[in-house]
Amino acid sequence: MTLKVAIRADAPIPLDLSFEVGRGEVLALVGPSGSGKSTTLRTIAGFWRPETGRVEVGGALWLDTAGQRFLPPHRRRAGVVFQEFALFPHMTALGNVAAAMGDLPARARASEAGRLLELVHLGGLGHRRPAELSGGQKQRVALARALARRPEVLLLDEPFSAVDRATRARLHDELIGLRAQLSMPVVIVTHDIGEAQLLADRMVVIDRGAVVAQGTTAEVMSDPAALRRMGLREIAAMLSARLVAQEPDGTTRLDTAGGPIWLPRLEGAPGQRLRVRILAHEVILSRARPEGLSAQNILAGRVVSLTPGEGPGVLVRVAVGEDQIMARITRRAREALALEPGDPVHAILKTMTVARGHVAPDADAGAARAQRGGAGRGFRIGGADPTGAGGSAPRAPRSI
Repeated sequence: MTLKVAIRADAPIPLDLSFEVGRGEVLALVGPSGSGKSTTLRTIAGFWRPETGRVEVGGALWLDTAGQRFLPPHRRRAGVVFQEFALFPHMTALGNVAAAMGDLPARARASEAGRLLELVHLGGLGHRRPAELSGGQKQRVALARALARRPEVLLLDEPFSAVDRATRARLHDELIGLRAQLSMPVVIVTHDIGEAQLLADRMVVIDRGAVVAQGTTAEVMSDPAALRRMGLREIAAMLSARLVAQEPDGTTRLDTAGGPIWLPRLEGAPGQRLRVRILAHEVILSRARPEGLSAQNILAGRVVSLTPGEGPGVLVRVAVGEDQIMARITRRAREALALEPGDPVHAILKTMTVARGHVAPDADAGAARAQRGGAGRGFRIGGADPTGAGGSAPRAPRSI
């Protein structure tokens, strides 16, 4: 099941872009306000018809302006989560989710809606109305309602922008955990580059309706030219880690391929796989393993490449096991260390420079657990699950 999108339009926002999203893949549309991100999402969902465009899902055409084909929104199996929740205020959480299941008998709707609320960690709150829920709880109800349609595509439009930072971090973790049970393409719209890096496999960066960068999150975030075109200076990379222990001093020990690191206290159990976002300007490099430093996080690695940046800067890519992190140093520092590709180095990172919102569960590890039957009781969401796991057969389209 692959989503293929191509759009060209002059108004209301000039658009000229194309991209694909594979089955179970998360793609982030990133860009400033007014760049065309939400308009692209509305085109996929059928809420807007461009002058020229094509939207194909699993070989089925939802939009083909050349062939004069336009499938209305209620006939597109798209689950949409809006920034402002868009819940029915007079209905309970259970009723909001069940409302997306109009083709099922009432008794079956209630049972299925309850299961979806359990899936998004709202079991026991189905009787509450939106006014009685927090922002994070409302967003979970909206996600459960979108999934109730057994969508072939899941579309998330700035889904976390209306909640506080702590809630946003928890929702990030929950969405990553849920990915193991999603079998459809997922497109998330965000202006937060860090959020995109934590959640997405691939990234499409849009500015003024045109694609300025596209690729895996690692490719986009490690490309200085792409970041300059985005108007960003915050280069970062993701480091794989395993939670080892909660230390008595209030830190959490993680093991990485380059050695142990300690971060401010994280929620989680020993053995959990995590991904840590490391900012390039927070990394210091040393030829020899340093001693007598307050910084305790020292990772052994090897220089992969050195790329000149703006002004006196040099971006150094360092391999740490199968991962790569980046360090932004000056040319003077590069010359003093005589760094060349292949050289062994030590990357130094202060514990307090990694924020809680820069650590997330490893989605690949969650998917592996699900394949072994260790997550979600075999329940899998998606309109084209060939295994039929989760009980019910694929359903007819429903409208939210």
